[in-house]
Amino acid sequence: MKTYSSLNLIQQDLKDGSVTCSQLVEHYLSTIESKKHLNALVEVYADEAKTKAIEIDLKISKGNAGPLAGMVVTLKDVLSHKDHSLQGSSKILKGFKAQYSGTAVERLIKADAIIIGRTNCDEFGMGSSNENSSFGNVLNDVDNTRVPGGSSGGSAVAVQANLCLASLGSDTGGSVRQPASFCGIAGLKPTYSRISRHGLIAYGSSFDCIGIFAKEVDDIAIVLEVIAGCDEFDSTVSKINVPSYHKSANESHPKVKIGYIKETLESEGLNEEIKQSILDQLKSLKEEGHKVEEVDFPLLEYILPTYYILTTAEASSNLSRYDGVKYGFRTSGPVPLEQMYKKTRTEGFGEEVKRRIMLGTFVLSASYYDAYYNKAQKVRRLIRENTKKLFSKYDFLITPTSPTTAFKLGEHSTDPLAMYLADLYTVQASVCGLPAISLPIDHDQNGLPIGTQVIANDFEEGKLLAFSKYLMKLV
Repeated sequence: MKTYSSLNLIQQDLKDGSVTCSQLVEHYLSTIESKKHLNALVEVYADEAKTKAIEIDLKISKGNAGPLAGMVVTLKDVLSHKDHSLQGSSKILKGFKAQYSGTAVERLIKADAIIIGRTNCDEFGMGSSNENSSFGNVLNDVDNTRVPGGSSGGSAVAVQANLCLASLGSDTGGSVRQPASFCGIAGLKPTYSRISRHGLIAYGSSFDCIGIFAKEVDDIAIVLEVIAGCDEFDSTVSKINVPSYHKSANESHPKVKIGYIKETLESEGLNEEIKQSILDQLKSLKEEGHKVEEVDFPLLEYILPTYYILTTAEASSNLSRYDGVKYGFRTSGPVPLEQMYKKTRTEGFGEEVKRRIMLGTFVLSASYYDAYYNKAQKVRRLIRENTKKLFSKYDFLITPTSPTTAFKLGEHSTDPLAMYLADLYTVQASVCGLPAISLPIDHDQNGLPIGTQVIANDFEEGKLLAFSKYLMKLV
């Protein structure tokens, strides 16, 4: 069977009868088996996917199939899918099964998407390389000695290696965009509150977003259109109407004004090949008649520390619920209650998660709350205000997605700071709650993908997707 890169092509063949959903599922299952060494999926729902495919084939024959009929998807192991295991790729949730399906997952199922499995990730979404998982490392399909990025590395590789057509991940500070860049696919983080967080394991609640991976912008658009929107189970979700993103992505694109932040391209940590690829892209946009200007953003150096202060603080609060009492892993042997808490968390959490809990607890402590947490909240507001000012003049901001291409497995394992710097360019959109997408634009001398990041104003996903589709054609 041929390999499909878009839902549009699949649905054309489903319509003329040259392929069925059952055949598609068998094809994906065969590919999953042949590429299981990548460790992208931690569980495969083979029988369930086959049964669902038969149901959808019947719907197609009757002409009442949903908009995602023919789309085989995977879910990052932080998304609740009723009666399926849910671990956040952590030992501390071993044996736990979801009691309900999250809103985004329910909407996928209702639209007739076929969920074929759950994907590996950094534990509780904390990491930039997918090396912090209790299930082990995920390998990049381009080069198995390289990381896929994180924390949604399994989801990115699942799309990259054709184990599914699209995948849902989560993005707190770049966990969809950075692995999309490392794997040479597209990855969208929408505006904060555009997609309900109901059913998403919490890491940093004021940052967490469900994001979407696919090879084609059209597929991201139609999935976003299905899963976005108001939800009674999430008080933070936006009540703004969901437009037809799929239609928006296919509209003709006018000339736009683009800003690129000077400091992002002058960073000492930026790989020269990535810098040149971004400059070449900006030059092409100028030649196409778009207005491209350099802008200053003096607050850039404060974004990463602001992000890590606030997210670790929120993580230390959110992860306190894992205590070994109600569900998941519990230390063995009879011990006093307080000791049971300590031993369970010590044995159940990985090193990176423990590091971030400790950092968060420190910044929330009485002696340092004002000096760190309160100050970071004020800086966050300044960063958002100054970024929003740029959108009064520009339609989009363009930056590199990551300062490097996919690095070697274990290369940054002993240097947390180097690992944190992998989020250098993605955290701005997260701190500000703005929509951003990573798109593949080039490869380095080792054949590793290079991604570009495009940031738009609040709730301008339609505009962002249309411009993204244009950029993909421009490459």
